[in-house]
Amino acid sequence: MRNYRNLMVSAVLTTAVFAGSWPLAHAEQLRVPVGSQADRSQISLPANGTKSDAVRARWGAPVTIKGPVGQPPISQWHYQDFVVYFEGNRVVHSVVKPQKD
Repeated sequence: MRNYRNLMVSAVLTTAVFAGSWPLAHAEQLRVPVGSQADRSQISLPANGTKSDAVRARWGAPVTIKGPVGQPPISQWHYQDFVVYFEGNRVVHSVVKPQKD
């Protein structure tokens, strides 16, 4: 009888814990309307794999440089209209900055 009681108490407490955490377990979905996304066709961006020397030769010195951080080393070169992400000395991604209205 004692084991049955312990089992019931455990089941009730477990249910209460999971039921109490249910409202906390949710995620927000972020939607960006297509019209407010940056238009990559309107700006020239460095291609993936381009060396940092070639980026500097074509687009000039960046306004700011952040990093490198981590392993492999990732750095960011911030230009007026876009940001270039490097892994070591190679471009891994280029992102157009959103236009402020």
